[in-house]
Amino acid sequence: MKPIFKVAPEAIASTSSELAGELGLPISGTSHAHILIGRREWLALPDLGVSLLNAKIDSGARSSSIHAEHVELSSDGKSVRFTTSNYYGESVACEALVVRLGHVRSSSGKSRKRIFIETTAEIPGGFRWKILVSLADRSEMLCPMLLGRRALAGYFLIDPQGSHLLGQRRLLVNSTRNLPRKDHG
Repeated sequence: MKPIFKVAPEAIASTSSELAGELGLPISGTSHAHILIGRREWLALPDLGVSLLNAKIDSGARSSSIHAEHVELSSDGKSVRFTTSNYYGESVACEALVVRLGHVRSSSGKSRKRIFIETTAEIPGGFRWKILVSLADRSEMLCPMLLGRRALAGYFLIDPQGSHLLGQRRLLVNSTRNLPRKDHG
């Protein structure tokens, strides 16, 4: 008979980074402990200079995406420049290496070609991990960032009734206060 595991919420006085260390993360697989997150969480993208975003957690989406405007692919196709906005509505100019070009099927069923980059994501408490994210126009969406199941796998369990379970946004702002701003003049 296959064992059944029960997850019980428990308040912990550790930061997410300390907890991840105690749990031995990063880990892939389903038989190890994970961090519990809600349907929305605060997130920073320190490699891109984005200090605070409200991210929608979506296990139904295979890939992650970030709102991107003024997308300019380099002539050799190896890097991309774009503009996004942080939680406060401030424009942030970003530049990243292109990991791949791929097709993404939206929730409406339309398939579109997108640019994928790799960046570091950070949650309140300091836990960081690498994610693959596509650039998309999310201007009509409530959250400028969508965190899909590939970025979640091995690290998190989702409580669909909860929101911002990892802590207040000030915890993330304080940990990323001195992010370098990338100016692309």
